[in-house]
Amino acid sequence: MTYKTSPQKKLENSPYSSSPISKRTQKLLKSPPKTPRKISTTPARVLEAPAIKDDFYLNLIDWSAQNLLAVGLGNAVYLWNAGTGQVTNLCDLTQSNDTVTSVNWSARGNYLAVGTNKGLVQQWDVAKGKMVREIAGHRSRVGSLAWRDNILSSGSRDRVILNRDLRDPAAFCRRMLGHRQEVCGLEWSPDCQFLASGGNDNKLYIWDVNNSKPLWRFNDHTAAVKALSWSPHQRGLLASGGGTADRCIRFWNTISGKGVNSIDTGSQVCNIAWSKNVNELVSTHGYSQNQIALWSYPDLRPLATLTGHTTRVLYLAVSPDGQTIVTGAGDETLRFWNVFPGYQANTLPGASGSSLRSRTDIR
Repeated sequence: MTYKTSPQKKLENSPYSSSPISKRTQKLLKSPPKTPRKISTTPARVLEAPAIKDDFYLNLIDWSAQNLLAVGLGNAVYLWNAGTGQVTNLCDLTQSNDTVTSVNWSARGNYLAVGTNKGLVQQWDVAKGKMVREIAGHRSRVGSLAWRDNILSSGSRDRVILNRDLRDPAAFCRRMLGHRQEVCGLEWSPDCQFLASGGNDNKLYIWDVNNSKPLWRFNDHTAAVKALSWSPHQRGLLASGGGTADRCIRFWNTISGKGVNSIDTGSQVCNIAWSKNVNELVSTHGYSQNQIALWSYPDLRPLATLTGHTTRVLYLAVSPDGQTIVTGAGDETLRFWNVFPGYQANTLPGASGSSLRSRTDIR
């Protein structure tokens, strides 16, 4: 009995084939090309944010693991529930003649830290709607906050970083001195081993969890460093952005203490955030283009440019599923954009598509 083999099968199975193309490559060539991901350039939702400050050095929005968006507006903090659209007033500092200068959620989203213009830090239990603790220690406004488990770090215009163990009644457990001007950016690494701090002195410092002196000092930026974000994909990889006179996003290997790469974005870098689903990052900008830029990494290829804000895009937060970002600006709007891929449909609750535009008041 004889068997006939097709020429194609014989070519693929024969060890004596003269083709320089491997079977795996042949298979890839035969498969249909992947459809490029479509990124909507219009916001999925627009919320009014009356009296949100047009101040580069503040951090006034953050999105919790429980899908609550915290927004600091003047004397008050408001919470917007992304699932129901409900808005609640968490706290009001009018009676103390104080204003909100920063907000930051704990990892589980059960506590919100609020920094104030008078240098105070408040811890709020969101479920109970009550303030747990108010802590002094800074001599000027607290523009940046960052959680590490039970440790809350705060950066101030007084140039000091204070680490507080919120289980301890003491005002702070560690004092970090290094910056010569306002500390406007703070971010703990995903493994909670390193704290990155950026200042109006154009400096970027990396602090070890067990020391009060910087592990690394980076002096490459030529303007204030507010934008900081650790990669969730590569241990020790940090992205930082510089202000108007710098315009660059720089990437650092904080294990070796060396710069990895940089790109000139063309305008002031206000915020950076990595996607947790893919190796991409988003940056928001001020003078002079006021744009939102999406980048692939490590090739730093621009994937999309989003416009709509009429002033500097000073604030940025990412949804808990990692698909949606919200941006805030001095034009008193919050804009929601579906930019990153995810495991479910990439739409906001209540939206019928990426073209949906609804305007409501965050208050």
